[in-house]
Amino acid sequence: MTPLRGIALKLASVVLFVMMSALIKAASQVPTGEAVFFRSFFALPVILVWLLWQGDLSAGLRVQRPSLHFLRGIVGVSAMGLNFAALGYLPLPEVTALGYAAPLLTVIFAAFLLGEKVRLFRLSAVGTGIFGVALVMWPLLTVSEVSDMVLLGILCVMGSAVLRALVQIHIRRMVQSEKTAAIVFYFSLTSTVLSLLTLPFGWVVPDAREAGFLVAAGIIGGVAQICLTSAYRGAEAALLAPFDYASILFAILIGYLFFAEVPTSLMLLGSAVVIASGVAIILRERYLGLKRYKARPNMTPQG
Repeated sequence: MTPLRGIALKLASVVLFVMMSALIKAASQVPTGEAVFFRSFFALPVILVWLLWQGDLSAGLRVQRPSLHFLRGIVGVSAMGLNFAALGYLPLPEVTALGYAAPLLTVIFAAFLLGEKVRLFRLSAVGTGIFGVALVMWPLLTVSEVSDMVLLGILCVMGSAVLRALVQIHIRRMVQSEKTAAIVFYFSLTSTVLSLLTLPFGWVVPDAREAGFLVAAGIIGGVAQICLTSAYRGAEAALLAPFDYASILFAILIGYLFFAEVPTSLMLLGSAVVIASGVAIILRERYLGLKRYKARPNMTPQG
């Protein structure tokens, strides 16, 4: 697979994930736990067929440390639930832009939990990105009467960002012993099972329209996950990472066309600041990675 195809698959995953979020938002009258169930359950057949086609089914069903998958499922399903809840309270572009806090928080958590060195450049970029997140939130918080729904939406999406950052840290540990196929499959399986725990809290029977949205969200989410995983087989993570930020363009377009959501100038400015800081971190890490790689042949053996 060529890097160009990897980029195409990455962009496809970005578009599909935004479409999935829009479908969940369109069915936001359904309880969040129920939406998580549909998203997870209907992604499973897609993932199973993909693993079978790739010849990775045995790897996808075999685990070394089940407890790691269970913990990833708990944290991941909580992040998904909070993000889905936020879609019912806030415009799609704002939820997308505020979600960009996750990779910034990952840098901070990596320093505290993994002992990674975070130098001045990355700290400055993270601080700038957090300022951008504040700019996105500002129009939501400065209206004449801030509703409880808006505040709850902000808390949900920021809580989701924190948990997604923790998931990224956890996955860095998981890949030392677990196959990617197993991580993908068992997350969908555990999130399906865990979402059923919300059944006593008031699931509803969706009408045909809502059911169609939810089933489509699950299938599209599964396809998006496959595109994302396949993309990294053809191109380096540092090359693909900046394309995550293309999601704001699609979120603005879909939000405007289907939900009549018009982004504010401060939201656009804040998004640009967050994206710039995120891309700066990615490019810096790519530069340092290349620098370390070039230095290897010049290293003298020890001992």
